[in-house]
Parts: sequence; C-alpha cells; structure tokens
Amino acid sequence: MTKFEEIRPYNDDEVNEALKHHAQHPMFKVLLQFTFPEKSPEEIQDVLADCHSIYDFQTKVIYKSVQNLLEKSSEGFSTRGFDTLKEDKTYLYISNHRDIVLDTSLLNIALLDNGLISTASAIGDNLVQKDFLMALSKLNRNFLVQRSTSPRELLRSSKLLSEYMGYLQEQGRSVWVAQREGRTKNGSDVTQQGVLKMITMAKGDVPMMEYLKNLNIVPVAISYEYDPTDTLKIPEIVAKEENLPYVKTANEDFNSILKGALGNKKHIEIACEKLSQDIYDRIENEEQSDNDKLQRFAQEIDRNIYRNYKLWPSNYVAYDLYHKTDEYATQYTIKDKRQFERRIERRVDASIQLEVDSFLLMYANPVINQRKS
Repeated sequence: MTKFEEIRPYNDDEVNEALKHHAQHPMFKVLLQFTFPEKSPEEIQDVLADCHSIYDFQTKVIYKSVQNLLEKSSEGFSTRGFDTLKEDKTYLYISNHRDIVLDTSLLNIALLDNGLISTASAIGDNLVQKDFLMALSKLNRNFLVQRSTSPRELLRSSKLLSEYMGYLQEQGRSVWVAQREGRTKNGSDVTQQGVLKMITMAKGDVPMMEYLKNLNIVPVAISYEYDPTDTLKIPEIVAKEENLPYVKTANEDFNSILKGALGNKKHIEIACEKLSQDIYDRIENEEQSDNDKLQRFAQEIDRNIYRNYKLWPSNYVAYDLYHKTDEYATQYTIKDKRQFERRIERRVDASIQLEVDSFLLMYANPVINQRKS
C-alpha cells in the first residue's frame, strides 16, 4: 500500500534489481566474500541472480552469512520453545534487545529452522543512514521506525507503524519489535509501555486487550554469554548514572554493529514462550485505565522473558562479584571466573568503581531479574 511507502522494505519484485544495483558496493562485496569464501566472484553473482524475493535472499545468502558468523564468533547457538508454535500462524514477537543486527537475524534463523513464518522486523532509521545499511535492511524485510521527528510527526509515524504491523499480519507475515526503544545497555530488560501503546494505536473500536490477544504475542528472550559491545555501552550507562547528557559519536552505531557481529559471544540462546490466553482476559477484567492495563501487560511480558532467559556462567560470576558472595559458585568453574575477571581488567578502568559496578550489573541483572520473577 502506498501509505507505507516511506517505511516498508523491498517488495519481492524489487529484490533482484536492488541486488544488481548494490552488489558492487565495497561493504556488500565484503559481506558476500565472507559468506561465500569458496566461490569465485562470478559464482557469487550467479547466486544473487537467482534471488527473486526476500525469502530467496535470506535463505540463499543471509542464512549462510549468519552461520559463518556463528562459527567464527561463538561457541554454539541454541533455541528453545519454537517447536510449540504453529507453522502456518503469524506471531508478533516482542523481545529483549541486545544487538542491533544479530537479534533479529538469529530469531529468523530459529524460525526458518523450525519451519515457521519469518518476520518483518522494526529498525530505527537512525541505524541505517548509510546507503549500504539501508539497502541491506530492506533486503532483510526490515521496516523503518522514524526516530528524529517532532512530537506531532512522532504521533503520525507511530500510528503509521502500528497500522503497518497490523497490515503485515493480515498479509500472513509475522512481525518482530523490540520491547523498548534502543538496546538494553545495563542488562535489565524492561518492556516500555510506550512500545505497547504504539502497537495498539491501530486497534480502532476493538477493545485494547482483545486487540493484543489477536496479535498472537510471543515474548522472546535473547541471551549472549558475552556481549561484544559491553565496553561500548559503559559510557552511556555511566552518563545516565551521573545525570549527564550522553551524545553518540558519529559512527557509534555502525561500530556497534561491526563489534556485535564479529566479537566473541561464546554461547547464545534464543527462547520463546507464547503468553497464556487467560492473561489478556484477566487484565481486561481488572477495573483500571488503559494505561494501567498496558503497564500490567508489560510486566507479564517481562516475567516471561526473565523466566526464559538463559543464564550463563558469566551472569552468575558477575552476580557473585558484585554482591561479594559465592552464592552461585556451583554454577561456574574457577576458569569461568578467572576468564570473566580478565575481561573486566581488559575492558574497564578498575580505578573508577562506577565503571566496574556498571560492567558487573550488565551481566548480573538477568540473574537479579530472574530471582524477582
């Protein structure tokens, strides 16, 4: 539909032409050489020539890109819960958000491996300012969330976004959206009420909780044993703790994308669990305002994510170091602890306690949240 022109990804009939246009971009060539190290340039062009839809590009190129990336930068990728979902059903996946590109890439790997409908995924337009990144995002079925707008424009763009997400599901496409604007920096994943409010802006006369129920919402917990961008997140966390303004550097997001993709992550797990249907009815029947209902619903999503979040030795070590205890000593080895302590030494100024504490909490907060839930 033309009303979604400014935010939509490529249509399938635009994919082949877009690939021809962008294939010679230096960054695109690097991606393709990384994906197909055994192929000649001519053979790679043959692969692209055979891509006539986003599904073709994702299965013939991106799937292999991510698998190669996992081989080089992780020690294993696992999934849980996807076998409980139905192959012919669309879902709205709401997940915690740790990595700009990998979160949705790994989710779609999990969906493809389980024969499920892949997602159209929201991405902030501030993250795709470079032509190469914009083209790549549109080829991966990303749709744009317009960030830098006036309050009046923000309302219009939010309503458009809500309508587009509903339209996608009507067309048989699952959707992914992060639980909050931007990535979680401090390791404490919290669903923003504003995200849920945006989702419901297209509900019309349908009762709010009924509208949310009809979207088939599935919370998703994405867990990295090591976050390659942990050091990059510290300055923003510290600035927030000290009530100071934080201004991103010119290439900060792009550097985060590269670091997140190429840096060592050790183990990764994605887990999902569909919300119980009675949650919607219970919240709807409570006598409170729509805002209160959204806040309660956000808490249910959080509980689901905390419960399904895979805790790694790094999380338990960080918890014990932060609290100066050995409560979780049985969950990690001496080697795990020494390895994590070396990571702190290499990445944080030990003379600045706020930096050390912020680094530890980044990994410890998932343990704290799971205990609370």
